[in-house]
Parts: sequence; structure tokens; C-alpha cells
Amino acid sequence: MCSCQQHSSASTNATSAPEGAISFCVEDMTCGHCAGTIKKAIEDQLPGIAVTADPVSKIVSVVGAADFSAIKSIVAGAGYTPSADRVG
Repeated sequence: MCSCQQHSSASTNATSAPEGAISFCVEDMTCGHCAGTIKKAIEDQLPGIAVTADPVSKIVSVVGAADFSAIKSIVAGAGYTPSADRVG
């Protein structure tokens, strides 16, 4: 979880999931810093995919990857708790 003290309620990305995205909730994504950390972790480990992370809705959407288990593992490795199930 984020240790920064600048928790913002401003969204860093759109809240609607792109067509064909794997979308899931990350309840402990509380700010833009958290969203950026999750986005970077996934994109660094799965090159060629696109990630949106919205701390307001707490939804992460991944386009271009099919392995939800791998994505959840990456998010957990970054220090966050992905939901067990996909949303949408």
C-alpha cells in the first residue's frame, strides 16, 4: 500500500473499461501514486499491454493480456491487493 502523504481524489484515467479489457478492483489503491505504481508494475512485466488505473473507482483495466492470474500476481508483488474476481 502507498506510504505517500499526498492522497488525491483526482482520477488519473477514465473510469470506463476499454473493450476487451481485464478489469478488477484494487481496494487499497488510494491515490494517483498508487495507480501509477500498479500501472508501471504491470506494464514493466508485461510489455506491449495497456493499463489504466483509476484510484477513484479503484478499478484497474488491462488491455492486451489474457492471464488474469499473472496480472494479480504482479499487482500483489507491487504491494497491493487485487480482487479475486474480474469486474464488468
